[in-house]
Order: sequence, then structure tokens, then C-alpha cells
Amino acid sequence: MNEEITGRILVVDDDPTVAEVVMRYLVRDGHEVRCVADGHEALASVRAQPPDLVVLDLMLPGVSGLEICRRLRENSAVPIVMLTALGEETDRLAGLETGADDYVTKPFSPRELALRVRSVLRRAHGGLAPAGRGPARLGDGELVVDTGAHEAFLGGRRLALTAREFDLLAFLMRHPRRAFTRGELLEQVWGWSFGDSSTVTVHVRRLREKIERDPTVPHRIVTVWGVGYRYEPGSADS
Repeated sequence: MNEEITGRILVVDDDPTVAEVVMRYLVRDGHEVRCVADGHEALASVRAQPPDLVVLDLMLPGVSGLEICRRLRENSAVPIVMLTALGEETDRLAGLETGADDYVTKPFSPRELALRVRSVLRRAHGGLAPAGRGPARLGDGELVVDTGAHEAFLGGRRLALTAREFDLLAFLMRHPRRAFTRGELLEQVWGWSFGDSSTVTVHVRRLREKIERDPTVPHRIVTVWGVGYRYEPGSADS
């Protein structure tokens, strides 16, 4: 069954041609779309009418895309899909580090962007198939993940996880003590058969900052040198 996920999308891009093309494709996909052209207007729009997802260009007048992403992540888990210039790996990694869920490089296919938006929305609604299998409640000491409610808690405190971070954590907890390569995680969690594996590295680092006592010496999400990552349950207090 192919359930269509639609939502309210805020497109932030100062190029009117790009914004118009993106809006046309997203509206065609069934979304409600608003477009703004600068960072100040974007932040005001999010406060006035919180969207279900933000398509965010990094190169903006006024407040930069990275700063918008940073401010949004201070008190919101709204999914963010970045638009980055081709070859600007530093900016792309900085955006992922700041809290973006996905990215598309310019020049891009509007259809690809629409598919990425749908994929991120589906994950935000808890519709990721691999992480959705098995028990709805996962526990490891003080760490509890409720896939039904799409919430995670550590020591009773709700964790502010992005949709991608939540999916990655749930997937790893469902497969304890099994090592996955970055490519396998990219395919299983992101649904990409190819892509930039540094995306996985950044998300693992962000997750560690939220669930590990000392992110520099992780006990839950451990690095398997020469392979990738493995989840070690019951080891947070060791």
C-alpha cells in the first residue's frame, strides 16, 4: 500500500524562479506551500504558522540558512530539507550538524526534491518500514523509545530528536550488537541505495550528543573500526 503523506511546506529561497518551480512540484504532490525569500521572513513565518516541513536554501540574504536551521533546532523538531550548492560539502555537513534532516544539491531535479520531501514527512509521521517492525516500545535502561508515539526519553526527559535521528536510534536498538556499515544504514534508515555516507556519520555524532553520558567515549552507539557502527545495550553505565 502506498500511503501518500502531505503537509504544510515552507519554502525559503531568494531565487523566485527556483521557489516557483519547487512550489509547483510540491503543490502537484498535494502539499500546501508557502514561499518566503529571506531569513527574517522565514523565522517570522514559522512562528506565525508552524509548518510540517521546511525546504531551506543555505544561501540567503539577512539571516543565513545555517542560522535559521540553528534557531529552529533550539525549540523545534520540524523536518528540514536543505538546498545546497553543488560541491559545497562543508556547507552540507554544517547543515547536517546543525540539525537538517536531508539535503538536495543544486542544480537539482524538482521531482527528486518532491520525493525527498515525501520521504522525510513519512519518517516524521512514523512511517519508516524497517524501524516500524517489531515491538512499539524499546528500552535500554534509562533510554526508552516509543515508536508508536514517535517519542524517545532518557531518564524520563523527552529527547529532542529529528525524524532521521529517531529512525536511526530505533533501527539500531532493534538490531543490538549487530555491526552495520554506513552504506547499510544509509539504505535501511534513509532508504537511499546510494548517497553521501558522511550523512550517517553526522547523524551518529548528533545522536551520541543526546544519548551518551560522554559523546567522546560512547557506550551505546559504538564505532566498529573498519566497518561502521553497533548498538550495545545495557552498557551505558559500564
